[in-house]
Amino acid sequence: MATSDGSRVIAIEEHYFDPALSALFAGRDVRTPPPIRDRLLDVGALRLKEMDEGGIDVQVLSHGAPATQKLEGETAVAMAREVNDRLAGIVSANPDRFQGFAALPTAEPAAAADELDRCVSEFGFKGAMVHGLTNGAFLDEKRFWPIFERAAALGVPLYMHPSIPHEDVIQAYYADYIEAFPGLLTAGWGFTVETATQGIRLVLSGVFDACPDLKIILGHLGEGLPFLLWRIDQALSRTETPLESFRETFREHFYITTSGNFSDPALLCSAMEMGTDRILFSVDYPFVVNKDGTDWMERIPFSTEDRRKILHGNAERLLGM
Repeated sequence: MATSDGSRVIAIEEHYFDPALSALFAGRDVRTPPPIRDRLLDVGALRLKEMDEGGIDVQVLSHGAPATQKLEGETAVAMAREVNDRLAGIVSANPDRFQGFAALPTAEPAAAADELDRCVSEFGFKGAMVHGLTNGAFLDEKRFWPIFERAAALGVPLYMHPSIPHEDVIQAYYADYIEAFPGLLTAGWGFTVETATQGIRLVLSGVFDACPDLKIILGHLGEGLPFLLWRIDQALSRTETPLESFRETFREHFYITTSGNFSDPALLCSAMEMGTDRILFSVDYPFVVNKDGTDWMERIPFSTEDRRKILHGNAERLLGM
């Protein structure tokens, strides 16, 4: 299943649904058409067939949004544990094809840190994925910092993934158009704004000073932030208490993936700003077709060395694979 130049292909933002967790949101937050939902629920023959057809050697599985960020208290803790136990079973049944990112009960930060520790230590998970806000709150709030502290101590990244924006934002920004153009609320724009804001707030919060080894992953070629790093950095330098360097902090602690953004200009911008050591391959399966991603990687105007970094080398290094 390697590419034409012999590269192994590791895709790290590839989603599935746990039946019990996704059932909690049925008819409310899960806005996926049946063919996509069927693929989210499949972690067997169909998924493996489409991985083979698309040239994907390994998927790092993560629960799709919404996940445990919208649960509270013991319900969140118990459900995250059950979901991760089941994911560990999926990975152990096919360890050459699947790895895992943990689901975390972020509303209970101490329990979330412990669950991350359990999943990494017992199951060999490669980090965790967090979807959007935790019941309306951004994760830069200091009550959530135990999660970041534990991730840094374990040497694993946290993947910040989008979810549906805050209801107030929906009404103020998108309500006029989402009936005719529902994608505006999600991948068309809403996801980008929400997740990029989460990334900016993390830098401003000082969490990277407290956790100098912390690593954060953003999908979709960094949610637009690589394109804007110089401008953000310059604007923040004009304040009375200027940030030392937003741009350098971002480039030191963030990694980005290609998930669902197979654009040559966007990739070139990202590589020029971040360097190819900070870019990892992802498809965003099943929302995007595997072969679209691998075919694009064959065509990108990069050297064989840089292509191999993106397709597998950077993931092997960052995730310990």
